[in-house]
Amino acid sequence: MRTLFSRALGLVLGLAVMMAAQAAEPGKLPHVVILATGGTIAGSGATTTTTVGYTAATVGVQSLIQAVPEMQKVARVTGEQVFQIASENMSNAHWLTLGKRVNALLAQSDVDGIVITHGTDTLEETAYFLNLVVKSRKPVVVVGSMRPSTAISADGPINLYNAVILAGSQEAIGKGVLVCLNDQISGARDVTKSNTSTADTFRNPDLGMLGYMQGNRAYFYKTSTRKHTLDTEFDISKLDSLPQVDIVYSYANVNATALNALVAAGAKGIVHAGVGDGSLPNPVKDGLLKARKSGVLVVRSSRVGSGIIARNGEANDDELDFVASDTLNPQKARILLMLALTRTSDSKAIQQMFWTY
Repeated sequence: MRTLFSRALGLVLGLAVMMAAQAAEPGKLPHVVILATGGTIAGSGATTTTTVGYTAATVGVQSLIQAVPEMQKVARVTGEQVFQIASENMSNAHWLTLGKRVNALLAQSDVDGIVITHGTDTLEETAYFLNLVVKSRKPVVVVGSMRPSTAISADGPINLYNAVILAGSQEAIGKGVLVCLNDQISGARDVTKSNTSTADTFRNPDLGMLGYMQGNRAYFYKTSTRKHTLDTEFDISKLDSLPQVDIVYSYANVNATALNALVAAGAKGIVHAGVGDGSLPNPVKDGLLKARKSGVLVVRSSRVGSGIIARNGEANDDELDFVASDTLNPQKARILLMLALTRTSDSKAIQQMFWTY
């Protein structure tokens, strides 16, 4: 019995040593590619206490990687500098370039996941765009920071470290594009920036975050039920541009001047950021109805920041031939409408897309 036990114990210990050795080999770690686009996470300030008034997008991707050597223990990390911009300058052209590069990398058998470093101002928009156009179930994680890399208690390094772990994890496969900051995992569709400067700015006001990063692991507690990535109908592989879609913001005493100017400038779609449940002030309603009759697609959203836009609630959408944005905020409704218009101009089909994605 002692001999059999000793042999069994020896086999178990030998297997454990072999597995540990394999885990230590760089080739056995997941390959995560960091695509850098700039932003605060790549920013620098005049002093270590400069947390406002800094310069975004000054640090290159290799410097970001070298600043967090611990990442190499959890993944084989490589990087590319796709753009070097502050995220308020993100454009449709940038999105198309980024989306195509993400798809090309994920099609490679030796790439297991992607992390995109990004400024926080439009991070949620880029994440949702990718959520609709990425054609893979491999993890894509968008990450940023609220303090520049030179600041005391800069949040960029830990956010980047967690994002790499998440992008290389089995748990993140098939979850859609994810956003990872402040030890929290959020889905691209629902997350939004909610505070101008604090580290906990990214929130999910309606449906909550998906999980946590803790102890070098991803913990998911729920997933999105909306279709994304490989299950969408959107294909950007042959697109060189996106239809012009603009946002009109409503307020007390609003007039149709801005709306009319955008339509005259060639807008193919208008998202109305209405008051309350997407209500339409009379001057804007008349302008939107005129725009719709001329072929412009109209989506009703809200400036409130949370809640469902009820179809045929504050406006008779059936009669007006408008689309209700469901829970999408105006900036995300704009993205879905742009992509929808690459597929169809039928308002009923586009309404179905807003309920699907």
